[in-house]
Amino acid sequence: MRRKNRSIRNSSAAWILVAMVLAVLFVAVTRSKTNGTHPRTTDTVMAAAPPVPATPVETNPERNAYFGQTHIHTSWSPDAYIFGNTVTGPAESYEYATGHPIKHPAGYMVKIKTPLDFQGVTDHAEYVGVMRLANDPSSSISKLPIAQKLQVHSQEDATKVFQWLAASLGKNEPIKELLTPEITHSVWEQTIAIADQYNKPGKFTALVAYEWTSMPDNQNLHRNVFFRDSKHVPVAPYSSIDSVHPEDLWAWMDAQRKAGNELLAISHNANLSNGLMFPTEVDSKGRPIDAAWAAERVNNEPLTEIKQVKGTSETTPGLSPTDEFASFELMDYLIGLDNSKSNPHGSYTREAYKNGLTMQDTRGYNPYKFGVVGAGDAHNTAASYSQSNYFGDHAMIDPTPEARLSGKVVAGMTVIETGTSGLAGVWAESNTRESIFDAMKRKETYGTSGVYIKVRLFGGWDYPNDVLEKKEWVKTGYAKGVPMGGDLPPRKGKAPTFIVWAVKDPVDGNLDRIQIVKGWSKAGQSFEKIYDVVWSGDRKLDPATGKVPAVGNTVDVKNASYTNTIGAVELKKVWTDPDFDPKLHAFYYARVIQIPTPRWSTFDAKKLGVAPPTTVPSSIQERAWTSPIWYTPISEASANVQSEATIATLLKKGAQALNDEQLKALLIGKSISLRNEVTGELFTVEYQPNGKYLVRPAMGKAPKQTSEFGDLMLSAQQEGALGYSIVNGKIINTLGDATLQLAVYKQGNKYIAARSSEFGYANYQIIPQVLDPVENAKGQPSRESDILARRN
Repeated sequence: MRRKNRSIRNSSAAWILVAMVLAVLFVAVTRSKTNGTHPRTTDTVMAAAPPVPATPVETNPERNAYFGQTHIHTSWSPDAYIFGNTVTGPAESYEYATGHPIKHPAGYMVKIKTPLDFQGVTDHAEYVGVMRLANDPSSSISKLPIAQKLQVHSQEDATKVFQWLAASLGKNEPIKELLTPEITHSVWEQTIAIADQYNKPGKFTALVAYEWTSMPDNQNLHRNVFFRDSKHVPVAPYSSIDSVHPEDLWAWMDAQRKAGNELLAISHNANLSNGLMFPTEVDSKGRPIDAAWAAERVNNEPLTEIKQVKGTSETTPGLSPTDEFASFELMDYLIGLDNSKSNPHGSYTREAYKNGLTMQDTRGYNPYKFGVVGAGDAHNTAASYSQSNYFGDHAMIDPTPEARLSGKVVAGMTVIETGTSGLAGVWAESNTRESIFDAMKRKETYGTSGVYIKVRLFGGWDYPNDVLEKKEWVKTGYAKGVPMGGDLPPRKGKAPTFIVWAVKDPVDGNLDRIQIVKGWSKAGQSFEKIYDVVWSGDRKLDPATGKVPAVGNTVDVKNASYTNTIGAVELKKVWTDPDFDPKLHAFYYARVIQIPTPRWSTFDAKKLGVAPPTTVPSSIQERAWTSPIWYTPISEASANVQSEATIATLLKKGAQALNDEQLKALLIGKSISLRNEVTGELFTVEYQPNGKYLVRPAMGKAPKQTSEFGDLMLSAQQEGALGYSIVNGKIINTLGDATLQLAVYKQGNKYIAARSSEFGYANYQIIPQVLDPVENAKGQPSRESDILARRN
């Protein structure tokens, strides 16, 4: 109980800090409420619509692509209210999603360019609606005695109210009067009634949803919870007031399912979680992660957001240094803390996918078999999806081009780095709650950066090379394999084949290329490779790099324009993995890249007649990401022939771990050779007495395969002298935000090292004081070749 209370206090303290920073913004909020630009709407809270006769909904067994929003906030979210969104609620959000103009919190009208097919309004469950509805004379909540403490007439009132609410959470003393059924049940019932009113089967799907908002020590662990229908729902949402631990949320969800309420959760902003979103060792309560934890996560959280207004959560250049498209709309901070950084490890989906494979390989379970969506998290009731129709994300914080380009930082968030909302794409039989939910549950989903790209991915063993030339290729895709989000059936051929297809957003840029991102695991190490599989124009694949040249750039920065004279409307390909190893777990997902188009900041700069800011790119390449397809080897094929290369085995054989003094004697002032025994990668490392280290490549034949270790060492080689430390029996090599940590064991005359992130494997040999490590290594084959020799 003590740990739970401390976590609640830490989570709520983060909210208090955010509240203090944002309180100063209420000057603009107060002005917006009193200057007559915001007439109070009366349709924010509506009764359920009377039942109408059901009409047949058209279905497609081969499924249609539907675009939607799974993360949006209205004035019913307390933080949105403080940001200045004081008028528009869930009803207006659905109006906007279906193509009708609504008022931005700053008073001007906004309208979506392309209406959505579905949406779930996800206001924060914590004190949801109380500030907005207590200040609405037409609301029954405004008549309650407690409402007087929530009513706002000035900046000082708003500051006091929000501080009062936040302090109640910080002290772990929730305000009981605001948690009575009269309030919580009433607001929830109104949320459901509004969704029911706008739900039009076959035309527009309004999903019942909310956000569970846990943020221990400013580290984002938020989840959005969705229900399959509006008839089977709880009497009130489960919020972080109940618990800040995802494990407790999952337990509640399990209980809901037993009660007949079908639901799922979508995690978001992993990039701002400081490594807590995708852990590998312990859960949020400090307990070791095990198979039961993995099963709970997979069962309850089939999806995560890969892109939203506060950044992309796919990967980073530091995590994926060979990915030339990794630096896309990145944000890296802790909510509420200026000058803060979020630990990248445990915060990005691609690394989580790879770690999941390694956990499956070494421990027998994979908690990270999730799909992806794009989403918003805008607090305007409406979200911007188009770079040319961008109106900010956080009400009165960023309502104008001047405010957005000012360079200001609010609660740790650098406004110029925020972006358009992502979009969720689902492949479903019909546009209904049940069909959309089921598609999300089975992970037949993809995310986009806000553009309406359609993309399909199928995987199987015997797709013919000409399948895309056939009219019924989609039917074949399902019949002979699995779609995105699925698991390849047991192996039938030499290597899996994938069908990938994409078509551009009709009103946006052409397509540059489609890539397949592959990840796999071996001996505790994870690997990734990106294949350009189909591209526009007559560009040729470079045989040395395996990549095609850049598509070009038609963006006119001064005029914030571009032309579709490059790129393609449609791209498609049947692709077979040329490097398939049937013994290794793997995943594959498609990434569709658009040609360069102007970023929203470039459009804003044109409006103001100024040069675009230099802190962000003037143009970007919008994109789409599919959910992965996974490959699992049969047990015989996956038998790990390298089980002797573990720390446990070394210790059983009498190896001794080196302490700090022994490590210093071995390394400081000397050059060593460091070899990855799994891949054969070899580097020379010089540890200088001044706390710096230098990396040089060893001479010799380049390995066929490179690892994350090799990528880090190559990056260190390019950076020059970097810092290191020896602490608690480990060498800690720093490289930007990343670290390479090694523990060293001596077995006889050999020094063997283990990385802390390789799940108990000891994959590295240290050869001290070597003048020619390649010569020294002769006669000492890498583990792969040694095993092969013994087999033969």
